[in-house]
Amino acid sequence: MTQLSADFLVIGGGIAGMSAAAELAQDASVILLEAEEQLGYHSTGRSAAIFISNYGNATLRALSAAAHPALAGELLGESVLSARGEMLVVQEHELDALANYLEGATGLETLTPDEACALVPVLRRENIAAAVIERGAEDIDVDTLLQGYARLFKARRGQVIQGARVTALARASGLWQARVDGLTVAAPVLINAAGAWADHVGALAGLPPIGLQPTRRSAALMAVPPECQPLTHWPLFGSVAEDGQGWYAKPDGERLMISPADEDPVDPHDAWPDDMVLAEGLYRFEQMVNIPLVKPSHTWAGLRSFAPDRSPIVGFDPASEGFFWLAGQGGYGVQTAPALAALTRVLATGAKAGHPDSLLAAVSPARLR
Repeated sequence: MTQLSADFLVIGGGIAGMSAAAELAQDASVILLEAEEQLGYHSTGRSAAIFISNYGNATLRALSAAAHPALAGELLGESVLSARGEMLVVQEHELDALANYLEGATGLETLTPDEACALVPVLRRENIAAAVIERGAEDIDVDTLLQGYARLFKARRGQVIQGARVTALARASGLWQARVDGLTVAAPVLINAAGAWADHVGALAGLPPIGLQPTRRSAALMAVPPECQPLTHWPLFGSVAEDGQGWYAKPDGERLMISPADEDPVDPHDAWPDDMVLAEGLYRFEQMVNIPLVKPSHTWAGLRSFAPDRSPIVGFDPASEGFFWLAGQGGYGVQTAPALAALTRVLATGAKAGHPDSLLAAVSPARLR
């Protein structure tokens, strides 16, 4: 049996695992194991790919703010961001939900229904009670970001092994040993960045579940009539609801990517959309626009995994030496990746943290044990 060793073993080759591995490889040896044949196959590759400062709770907003400089060019020497904007159009029955969204929000501008329709001409003005826009919201080039981190990792002599599904974990002589077919990889610290499968990796290590719940998010690509073109200057637009009763749409070339904003609890799997959920979301979208729905050219789904309090889980498990959680990013993993990767490096190496104690407590696995 072949044996490899390193200072850190990272399980998971999505944006979370790859960014953390690249950070750790600055001053340590790192091996990354990815179960699939390609990096970012699951949630990372199916992201809506937009940076929204006001997305998520206070912890996530702080992490997004910390990540923005890296995304804007400090990391790769080129920005992976481009102008988009995010506009929420609110119906009368959603005004309370808008008030909740506005709590703690910054950089938002209130729009009249006419102003909202000027930005997205296909909206039904009569159905809009209020609208707000975050003009600073930006598209994220997820592939450039992921591949950029992969290049940094390899330049720092990190090793990626793809198609390497971990089947067993054991701790012996101060080392975690991961079994992958005829290969064993050993390291004193294991970084669990396995996304929707993170609790499964924890179980292989003999740990009780930390409480992650994968949820499905579906989407479809739909053609838009020629008279609506071009769409390139439209913001992402949608309802304020995100509890399975909402929708959002984002320009994608000459088509719209439309999502029902679903959040249905599921087991970890290679996700696919539920036809009924997608149809219901498209119906909600149809009630707010003046364009006919046509058969989508493509549909897909991804998994967004949440801790019970919807904040990420970053840090050593208090019940297991050398077992480090980097999980529970929900739908915010891409836009927070640089901040979470930097935090992982600090906490996993024992470096002095320059982060507020409140933030460290908010993401610590200890809060869930």
